[in-house]
Amino acid sequence: MSVDLKICGLNTPEAIKAAVMGRAAYIGFVFFKASPRAVTPDILANLCLPVPKTIKKVGLFVDASIEEIAAAVSTGSLDILQLHGSEAPSMLTEIKSKFGLPVMKAIAISCEDDLAKARIYEKCADMLLFDAKPPSGATRPGGNALSFDWALVAGQDWKLPWMLAGGIHLANLAQAVQISGASAIDVSSGVEDPPGFKNPAKITELLSLATTL
Repeated sequence: MSVDLKICGLNTPEAIKAAVMGRAAYIGFVFFKASPRAVTPDILANLCLPVPKTIKKVGLFVDASIEEIAAAVSTGSLDILQLHGSEAPSMLTEIKSKFGLPVMKAIAISCEDDLAKARIYEKCADMLLFDAKPPSGATRPGGNALSFDWALVAGQDWKLPWMLAGGIHLANLAQAVQISGASAIDVSSGVEDPPGFKNPAKITELLSLATTL
């Protein structure tokens, strides 16, 4: 059984081409200015031109305003909205109602108690994403090349589809899938050289490996 991969934080045509050619299930665009991967709505549409409809295009937002989300959604390029901040369940409900797009909620995990927080979003999100908690003083909630104990999410009876993120790369992809039981994996820093600079060759290699798992 192959594993669906989401390549997140894409910001160049070369990286997008590698993700498309490698048949990523999802590609992600970051709308968070503090991230080295950030893009703007102005360039989103052009970046998405070569992306077939079979690949879901995800917009990542961190405690963004309705207006900020609207600017990205208005391009017509996004299929899913990923909320990676401290958004309350009521915010998810409002966003879904306003934009009519599925919402993926990212949950920061470091211990078993964090799983209870994830349950709160099962009634209002369409998908969950489990990521490692950022280190103290971090300027962004994800993309920090950190992992958490993947066994924490294994064997759980989740009511929604879910995705695993956090420090996953070519060398540990198989282990992450085996331990967590994930059928979908989100990778950003794991296919980069310096932060924010995707390596097309790494994207190609990772997507190729995913088809063998």
